Amino acid sequence: MSGTDSPHQGWRPAFRGWRARRPFLGGLLLTLGGCWILLTVKASLKVVVHIGMQGVAGYLLPAVMVLCGLLTLFSPSQRLFYSILGMLCSLGSWVTSNLGGFVLGLALGAVGSCMIFGWLPDQEPRVSRRKRREAAREAAQQTQGFGEGAGEPA
Repeated sequence: MSGTDSPHQGWRPAFRGWRARRPFLGGLLLTLGGCWILLTVKASLKVVVHIGMQGVAGYLLPAVMVLCGLLTLFSPSQRLFYSILGMLCSLGSWVTSNLGGFVLGLALGAVGSCMIFGWLPDQEPRVSRRKRREAAREAAQQTQGFGEGAGEPA
């Protein structure tokens, strides 16, 4: 290793950079909502096949929610399609899967889908309120400093 090589930073900065380039929290919430609904469906596969399409939809919609959440994480360029499909599946789970996983899975899926839909890839990072106040205070002090003595003959 030569002196010009940068030292190994570890996995945390790499993960933070990966997470910043995608709607991470929205995808995670959508995936967790689908998993929660899948866990609350208690019917065995024999009963589902006997009941018919309504029983299959109880497993199909949360599986699509999980798939949309994971695809959002690994392919964020198609986030709008995944968020709309995830929202439709979340709302459809109200009817097909124990009131949307006893409302918790539906809520997680809906909030996650909204977060995915609203995520912008090229958005500047937010500046904290404290830093904005300090910048405004410094700008006000600089303008006051330039105003003194201006217009007076030397």
